[in-house]
Amino acid sequence: MKQRIAIIGAGPSGLAALRAFESAKLKGADIPEVVCFEKQSDYGGLWNYTWRTGLDEFGEPVHGSMYRYLWSNGPKECLEFADYSFEEHFGRPIPSYPPRAVLHDYIKGRIEKSGITHYIKLCHAVKWVAYDDASAKFRVTVKDLKADLTTTSDFDNIIVACGHYSTPNIPEFPGVKKFPGRVMHAHDFRSADEFAGKNVLLIGSSYSAEDIGMQCHKYGAKSITFSWRTKPMGFGWPENFKEVPLLTHVAGKTAHFKDGTSQEVDAIVLCTGYLNHFPFMEDSLRLKSRNRLYPPNLYKGIFLWGHPKVMYMGMQDQYYTFNMFDAQAWYARDVVLGRIALPSLDQQAEDMVKWISKEENLADAFEAIDFQTEYVRDLLAPTDYPRLDVDMVARLFKEWEHHKVEGILTYRDRSYPSTLTGTVAPQHHTTWMKAMDDSLEAFLANEP
Repeated sequence: MKQRIAIIGAGPSGLAALRAFESAKLKGADIPEVVCFEKQSDYGGLWNYTWRTGLDEFGEPVHGSMYRYLWSNGPKECLEFADYSFEEHFGRPIPSYPPRAVLHDYIKGRIEKSGITHYIKLCHAVKWVAYDDASAKFRVTVKDLKADLTTTSDFDNIIVACGHYSTPNIPEFPGVKKFPGRVMHAHDFRSADEFAGKNVLLIGSSYSAEDIGMQCHKYGAKSITFSWRTKPMGFGWPENFKEVPLLTHVAGKTAHFKDGTSQEVDAIVLCTGYLNHFPFMEDSLRLKSRNRLYPPNLYKGIFLWGHPKVMYMGMQDQYYTFNMFDAQAWYARDVVLGRIALPSLDQQAEDMVKWISKEENLADAFEAIDFQTEYVRDLLAPTDYPRLDVDMVARLFKEWEHHKVEGILTYRDRSYPSTLTGTVAPQHHTTWMKAMDDSLEAFLANEP
């Protein structure tokens, strides 16, 4: 009987897995029966946008953390699929920092060109995955949300590709429950327009805080205050920005911080990260980790230690994104197809300890970029994935870091060369601070 593999999630990681298996099939391989379950009504994962927060129309937790006006916060050249360039998709070079709709179109373009959307069951939410020792198979219970029907079927392998940026981590601060203004987690942030003329406090010092703060500034917020737990971001912020230590408590509309300072605020946005949350996985199959570059108990950052037929993809903290997911997908596929043999559990543990030890000794962002570059290189080496110049990707990431320091409000106006074609991206017709329309049509137009 033909083996069956379930892919949970049709975002960039799940789509990478589909593309990997289809690529092998086109070269003559006998691949398993593949089924991809996606609870949203479209594929693309977090790159889908919905106005909804909390629960969706079926009563399911809203997966998306996407907001209006989001533009890529890293050069598109660093995430380009090695087998599908931006130039191929759009028919011409485009600027280095596209908005959400453009990246979503690019992700979908590769899948639609490959003709593999038939593997995907939209509006199907995976409710439970358990391993049956007697049959040596996984029992997967799925709800067809539109038909309101639940079914259970057996699979030989599971790929968990639902991402880990959809279940918010929400800390408690004294006085917040009586705060008279708006309080939300970044997961529920949808539009910076809401905060025009407001004093906005953002709790956090990573990408969400950085970008939402700049979005609010761009669309007319009166002031932006970042409250950090570990260290400030330290960019050259505009005059109406400031960074302060962690919030201690709120009294009325006054926020008080660890350094004894205070600030009147109208809104609080918790940019406090996300939980690795897989409630649909049986305990023995569940990844338990905080957000890190090398999650523990995943051999090669993919295979659940002790249960290698459970594969987690895209669960790392990320510099690399789309092309790293491809690297994981091609490697995982080759293990499933028997092209790569996994070593003993002891050898797997030794390898994991080596990578985790390296991660724990990283000194700065540049070393972290090099770490993830070596991780991607390690995955690509034994597979037939098209050539990806990871050294060039690493150089572009480091340029990007320098450009952010040089101008946090202007770095998105920079241009970089494609690692595939060598073409230097054209300048966008409008600087990012003045580009208020984030639609695909506006971005691809020849003039404002």
